[in-house]
Amino acid sequence: MIGIEEQLALIKRGVVELIDEEELKKKLSRNQPLRVKVGFDPTAPDLHLGHTVVMQKMRHFQQLGHTILFLIGDFTGRIGDPSGRSETRPPLTAEQVLANAETYKKQVFKILDPEKTSVVFNSEWLSKLDAAGFIKLASCYTVARMMERDDFEKRYRENRPISIHEFIYPLCQGYDSVCLQADVELGGTDQKFNLLMGRTLQGHYGQESQCILTLPLLEGLDGVRKMSKSYGNYIGIDEAPDQIFGKVMKISDQLMWRYYELLSEKSLTEIADLQKKVDEGSLHPKTVKEDLAMELVARYHSSDAAAKARQDFNSVFADGGVPENTPTFSCTVGEESAPHVFLEASGLAKSRSEAKRLIKGGSLTVNGERLEDALTPLKVGDYVIKLGKKRFLKLKVVEA
Repeated sequence: MIGIEEQLALIKRGVVELIDEEELKKKLSRNQPLRVKVGFDPTAPDLHLGHTVVMQKMRHFQQLGHTILFLIGDFTGRIGDPSGRSETRPPLTAEQVLANAETYKKQVFKILDPEKTSVVFNSEWLSKLDAAGFIKLASCYTVARMMERDDFEKRYRENRPISIHEFIYPLCQGYDSVCLQADVELGGTDQKFNLLMGRTLQGHYGQESQCILTLPLLEGLDGVRKMSKSYGNYIGIDEAPDQIFGKVMKISDQLMWRYYELLSEKSLTEIADLQKKVDEGSLHPKTVKEDLAMELVARYHSSDAAAKARQDFNSVFADGGVPENTPTFSCTVGEESAPHVFLEASGLAKSRSEAKRLIKGGSLTVNGERLEDALTPLKVGDYVIKLGKKRFLKLKVVEA
């Protein structure tokens, strides 16, 4: 293993808070692989780049020779994590949890080395706790301490209901650390209370307390709110290469540097050098952003897919052309060549009514010219159709 200070430099990259650094140095000084725990409740089947911030840190630990305990909360997922919630989260069924868990496992190994990852399910020990076991676990914490949690305190002050089972969730997460004998636990800043619970419970059970690292919540494409599917500002790691590439290119130049720090494999020195060149004007920010988009597409798909996504993006947005995979469609002149008809028939629009709405809004161009007439048929000929920013069609209108 490399030296302690070198390990710390990589471990602390992008971290919001480390509790406690001196304890972590002590653990590292033993020159034994640390047991690094990260828990994921499979509440949804798809992961986005916001989830991968913690996974990148898991990868850092793997690179340093430590053991990753990828914990899937198949038991706690049926309780529902109350973190950051203004109301009780509906619990999932066992079937939903297991289905989502399988999808998680497939996606997470796009980042982590499966040979250095131990996948564990907390139902293995939590389902074995009887009533007496849960009572003993609950006796390790007080209601007063539980109410110090920001979201609980806020809901209590606003007279919003808090169910008793929501108190059980952080206790279960903390007990996971006891059963796994975790040395370190990682999580987002919104998980700090639960991570500290692990430290507390390990002390109650006579174990050395885990260190905790909190990581930032990645801003979404809007640069304001955290990345979330519910906000529509996310980049899914299972999305198509051109979608990932195009979405990365939408982020602001300022936000790009945060994505580099939290998501890129480049060193902080390399990133600082890129930023300096952009500030000096010797390197265009668009080029740097394209490099980031290529890195992410290559990670979740392949280098070839990344190169093609970059080429297609520039052929559309830089060169004024059309993507190589643009579909072709033929129709006869007359009623079939009316824009609202061929847009629906070719699948470029979901329906004629949607086509009319988009045309009226100025979203249709024909051979580079905006067309706002949905009803007048096009004459015989070849056309390049563009609907919105990304929908293209090569149209051939022939004699009836």
